[in-house]
Amino acid sequence: MTRRVILYRWDDIPLDKVTEMVARKTVQSDDSRLTQAYFKKGAVVPLHAHDGALMVYVLQGAIRSRVDGEDVTTREGEVLVIPAGAPHQTESLDDSFVLAFLAPAGERPSVRP
Repeated sequence: MTRRVILYRWDDIPLDKVTEMVARKTVQSDDSRLTQAYFKKGAVVPLHAHDGALMVYVLQGAIRSRVDGEDVTTREGEVLVIPAGAPHQTESLDDSFVLAFLAPAGERPSVRP
């Protein structure tokens, strides 16, 4: 099978207005997903879980997540790693812009020097 390199430009990806409070742009491969998400202050993403680990990098603003019963506040410049299968929900504490990477099922993100 021939591998194909694909180049995306965020400006060319249409904005998906999920609700009046949440909008996103997504690039997806066969087994992973990268999403830019925009949350207005007070937006809530309801309780859900993913098969793969989720990494959320807050580029602007702040979010509060409840992950497997634990509250975590993530601010600008911080990255939250949510383990695969962990139930989580999020509330935006400010107008927030995040970059979220959903890893393939079975992957375990780690910090590398």
